[in-house]
Amino acid sequence: MFRFGAILAGGLVLSACDGPLSALQPEGPAARGIGTLWWIMLVAGTAIFLAVAAVLVLAFVRPAWLRRFGGTRLILWGGLVVPLVVLAGLVTAAFALGERVLVVRQDEALRIEAMARRWSWHFRYPGGHETVDLLHLPAGRDVDIVLTSEDVIHGFWVPRLGGKLDAIPGHTNIIRLRADRPGTYGGVCAEYCGIGHAPMRFSVEAHEPEAFARAVGLPPDEAGGMAADGEGGR
Repeated sequence: MFRFGAILAGGLVLSACDGPLSALQPEGPAARGIGTLWWIMLVAGTAIFLAVAAVLVLAFVRPAWLRRFGGTRLILWGGLVVPLVVLAGLVTAAFALGERVLVVRQDEALRIEAMARRWSWHFRYPGGHETVDLLHLPAGRDVDIVLTSEDVIHGFWVPRLGGKLDAIPGHTNIIRLRADRPGTYGGVCAEYCGIGHAPMRFSVEAHEPEAFARAVGLPPDEAGGMAADGEGGR
């Protein structure tokens, strides 16, 4: 019975990691970095929890063992050395993987403007074509989304393609996305913005270069410039 319950509980937990808004099903380099960092933090957090739980159990079951180890050493190792090592590793991983989320190179990425307003997303492409609550992307290419807002602060987030960045009135932020392959992905407003916040969602459709050009009204001869480049646009 216990084994069946454990399997059932594990299945329920894993099923919660699935879906169109799951950051644990990455489809781009930025999202993969975030997913990797999440797993690193989960493993580190679990290790810390188990270590603290073990010490707590020993304090009740085998207090003599802890006394032999010594109170000073226990505080030094458990309260200083081990946390510093774990936190240093987490910070290093965060800096290394976080570079994939930020726009650190000024290369020739495609730029798409995203205007947030209560309670919808308006996207404007090169050439002037516009869509509402539907973002078209060329698969296999870096795309810079230029974010701003018409009214209040909104949060732009496509969990399977990248991190979250705020759209702020009177200010522009840029987030770089990349879809590895054609497909449809979910996007949400991740910053509470009023009574219409919950349904303020949008879809992202990643296309092959020619299909993307048709979707945003670009001339067919410009589709060649949408060809997939190497990892990270290099």
